[in-house]
Amino acid sequence: MEMQQLLSMGFSSEMAAQALAATGGKSTLKATEWILTHKPSTDATTTTTTDITTATVIPNPGSPLISPHPPQSQPKIHTFFPSQHKSTLTPIPKGAASPSSEEQNPENLPSKRPKSSSSYPSNEPLAERVRPRTIDDIIGQDHILGPTALLRSAVISNHLPSIILWGPPGTGKTSIARAIAHSKHLIYRFVSLSAVTSGVKDVREVAEEARRQQGKGGGKRTVLFVDEVHRFNKSQQDSFLPFIEDGSIVFIGATTENPSFHLITPLLSRCRVLTLNALQPSDITRLLKRAVDDLEKGLSGTVGLKTEVDEEVIEFLSSQCDGDARTALNMLEVSGITAAARMQNDKQNGCGACLEEIDVGIGSVSSIAVTMEDAKEALQSKHLNYDRAGDQHYNLISALHKSMRGGDANAAIYWLARMLEGGEEPLYIARRLIRFASEDVGLADPSALTQAVACYQACHFIGMPECNVNLAQCVAYLALAPKSIAVYRAVEAAQKVVRESVGGNEGVPLHLRNAPTKLMKQLGYGKGYIYTPDNPSASQTFLPPSLQGHKFLDWPPATDEWKRL
Repeated sequence: MEMQQLLSMGFSSEMAAQALAATGGKSTLKATEWILTHKPSTDATTTTTTDITTATVIPNPGSPLISPHPPQSQPKIHTFFPSQHKSTLTPIPKGAASPSSEEQNPENLPSKRPKSSSSYPSNEPLAERVRPRTIDDIIGQDHILGPTALLRSAVISNHLPSIILWGPPGTGKTSIARAIAHSKHLIYRFVSLSAVTSGVKDVREVAEEARRQQGKGGGKRTVLFVDEVHRFNKSQQDSFLPFIEDGSIVFIGATTENPSFHLITPLLSRCRVLTLNALQPSDITRLLKRAVDDLEKGLSGTVGLKTEVDEEVIEFLSSQCDGDARTALNMLEVSGITAAARMQNDKQNGCGACLEEIDVGIGSVSSIAVTMEDAKEALQSKHLNYDRAGDQHYNLISALHKSMRGGDANAAIYWLARMLEGGEEPLYIARRLIRFASEDVGLADPSALTQAVACYQACHFIGMPECNVNLAQCVAYLALAPKSIAVYRAVEAAQKVVRESVGGNEGVPLHLRNAPTKLMKQLGYGKGYIYTPDNPSASQTFLPPSLQGHKFLDWPPATDEWKRL
């Protein structure tokens, strides 16, 4: 049976026998794969035809059955099976004239179907295939790429400064750098490095080559783009400085981390930091629609067939990617693959209604419809832009703290949920609540500290996800509690006095010193101290002489303030 199927595809009996012997003889699919990926051991003596999609191929006599230069993408195996058209040609003797096109194709059908880049799946990720090639193709970031914005003006005038592109993942940092390289206005030489795989040696090689190019006279200046530049340590970042300083290179760095903390000050002083914002859902929608509509490089190139995506699916994906274009495109690509797998499964189960036939000018092909179920299957869970060691970590804890301080329990619980869903360590949040209980609630409600410590112990005992309600209870309590920063201000003021008196701080007054030995008593330690429980009304001082009467703690507060609290 396997031999007959291979022969019906147009393969020679000798090749079919070799393939079946090499693959065990039980699978037509494996045998076909073997034929497509192996050159025959002996040259074919007769002309054969390999018909994939009604295309006619007539090798010259003596040529191997399979072309020694096959296309980069092999056709899918299922295209060989009964749903495809097959044509059989009579072998042409050597030296005989080739028949006319009418004789080969009496029905006047096209002898060879034009190739389309979307005919076979592409191995390159969708996000890379649809990456913008020019500045005009970039969506979003109008504040730096608008008609009169800094970066566009610099590109058009051919005077590009050294810059740092700082923004969340998937906002277009690398795309902007590459688009600059392809700009028709610039006459720069573009070199790209990644801090993950490169080092100082690579930077120096680029700089030396840049100097050689400039020394030729009329040579192009070099733009050095370094992705993930924050991964370079301080000494590695120092290597850029002399080359930026003398103009050997124009530096473009891309980072997702705050440059203030991860890049050295000398490098920042030589570069302009441009901040990229997370993309809006409307921007993501435009990107996804462009990826769907592009039959050459878009989603159709992933699955090998034209793909149709409903508007609600695009809006759903746009709202679930947290402003990350790469995440949105990856989810769209997985949705398309999921839909293709579902379609193939339905086809094998005999569900003919699951395939929609559309006319593309030459014959008909099956289109794939991506549904909301495919998108949800690809998503699995909402993407959250959160880094426990990055800016989002500090931004969110700051928002939580300020919401509690302002008495907005709803906002505080929301920011708490954002942190928990992002994977924040619950004990870290609990520690911050303990600090808040003393700093912002303080003496206005002393039991707030007890609540916060109990919350920490509860989180330690049961952990996530159960401790989420313990954290929420404590956050709500602290947000609704009366507030007083008297203790916080008092300790800050006292520490300021101590810092400003370094080298001149007075000693502890003798009557406040402990006198455990006879010698200390003889020196006057503890002399004149009044034991307060025995004489509560007695008057004595406790501050050094120079600070007598100084007030650090303002408590109780003024009447009006106490009412407000």
